[in-house]
Amino acid sequence: MPELNSSHLPSIFMLLGGPGLEEEYSVISIPYFIVFTISMVGNGLVIMVILQDHTLHQPMYLFLSMLSLSDLLFSLSTCPTVMNIFWFNSRQIQSHACLLQMFFVQTLSVVSSGLLLAMASDRYVAICNPLRYTSILSNAVVGRIGVALAARSIVIHIPLVYSLEPLPYCKGNVLSHSYCLHQDVMKLACDGTNTFNIVYGWVIILSTVTLDAVFIFISYIIIIRIVLAMKSGVDRSKVFDTCVSHLCAVFPFYVPVVALSFIHRVGTHLSPSLKIFMASVYILVPPMLNPIIYSIKSRQIRVGLGRLFHPNRVQASNS
Repeated sequence: MPELNSSHLPSIFMLLGGPGLEEEYSVISIPYFIVFTISMVGNGLVIMVILQDHTLHQPMYLFLSMLSLSDLLFSLSTCPTVMNIFWFNSRQIQSHACLLQMFFVQTLSVVSSGLLLAMASDRYVAICNPLRYTSILSNAVVGRIGVALAARSIVIHIPLVYSLEPLPYCKGNVLSHSYCLHQDVMKLACDGTNTFNIVYGWVIILSTVTLDAVFIFISYIIIIRIVLAMKSGVDRSKVFDTCVSHLCAVFPFYVPVVALSFIHRVGTHLSPSLKIFMASVYILVPPMLNPIIYSIKSRQIRVGLGRLFHPNRVQASNS
């Protein structure tokens, strides 16, 4: 193990997991594994349905497939580390593997935030400017938006990761969660050496996730005003139902993301158990809920799932 007063990046980090709950790991691992499995299967099915069904090659569903891919990669980059602690009590993680995991966690979170904004923008254009919808959001434009969102997140997080490695570390190598978070690693650096990380971390949060949330809020304020002004109750109900499914995905994502970021940066005196709980919600809830929400609320996704599992029955009903 690295020395606690080492001035270099520790060769390994120790993940604390759930302190005091070691004897309950086998029990705790069951809901974790169930949620992880639901996330993987659910997001994988959504991606398969959208890719195979050409009638779903529309902006809203293409953005949804990108969000499902982001959620799937997010679960793969975090949950196996947590399960490794619960099943094998293996708490060690190589420093560079930890930084890579941290990079994926941060990057995919900002990508998901951008995709939720893109989906809100899709609903805004479809409702506020329906005659130009197909020209504004063609499939080529949707693809470029996806690439731009991924590039934005990768570019802004590379300096954050690289800036951690040369810092002097004087506070040991024990991380307070079951996976690697930027705020957690940063706190192990010597006092007064991580000003850039603190400031740059706030800049990223405010200029991406927070700003995305503000634009989503504004777009839905405008959408709600237009919906309430609609004369047709059927049209109003249809538009409202579509928007509700998206909002059901927005809130479970932004609440734990923003809460976890502020808890680590501001709530230094809060209970460690609360931080661990929020970190668990952060990696478990949004990836699990998104495919469930859209499978329940979207008839097209349900029909696509039916074609996927019962192709002969669907063909027979169409003939």
